[in-house]
Amino acid sequence: MIDFYYAPTPNGWKVAIMLEECGLDYTTRLLSLAKGDQFDPDFLEISPNAKMPAIVDHDPPAAYGANPLSVFESGAIMLYLAEKMGRFMPTGALGRKETLEWLFWQVGNQGPMGGQLSHFVNYAPGGEQDYGRQRYSGEYERNLAVLEKRLDGRDYILGDYSICDMIAFPWAFIAKPLTVSLDGFPNVAAWRGRIKERPAVINAINLHKGDQNRGKHTAENNSLLYNQNAGHIMGDAGN
Repeated sequence: MIDFYYAPTPNGWKVAIMLEECGLDYTTRLLSLAKGDQFDPDFLEISPNAKMPAIVDHDPPAAYGANPLSVFESGAIMLYLAEKMGRFMPTGALGRKETLEWLFWQVGNQGPMGGQLSHFVNYAPGGEQDYGRQRYSGEYERNLAVLEKRLDGRDYILGDYSICDMIAFPWAFIAKPLTVSLDGFPNVAAWRGRIKERPAVINAINLHKGDQNRGKHTAENNSLLYNQNAGHIMGDAGN
């Protein structure tokens, strides 16, 4: 059994997709990010970065020992689960290298740029959006172009469906709410369409769908979600 610490966001969907695709038994531990659940000391023991997703595997592979095993950061979780299950990741050296390249591309480029664009489109204070929105829209589209070229002649990032597709899909799935059209990225649009029809992906996207933020909490009314500083980790926020 896996405890899955989750909120219904693109980053949460990544791991939800993998759990569903693998048919793993998991218990969802829904976090209220707006209320600051991510800063609870017990959760910080699992995820020191105070971010979800995170998991606790109560039946880890023998090499990890007999105790429950926590894993934080989406890329690390996807890699851990792929290796645990022997699924959705090439086994050869070249395939592993390419898997790591595209995992790191997603967690270091596509995801953060999409997240920043989302902030300035949906949550930044009024009157402070223009520069950030322009910059991160450009970066988001640049990453779409990287993905567009990679998918030329391929149905999926590594050829076969893999954790690289699962981790990249959520931030392409929400292109329209980020006010970015996929008309100029036909390979990405077709790839997105193939993935979003998968039953496991549908289940993941719908997981606690009613608890999505949808603009209720913004930088102007919630400093637990936005305007964070070292104090939020050290336990003296506002001091």
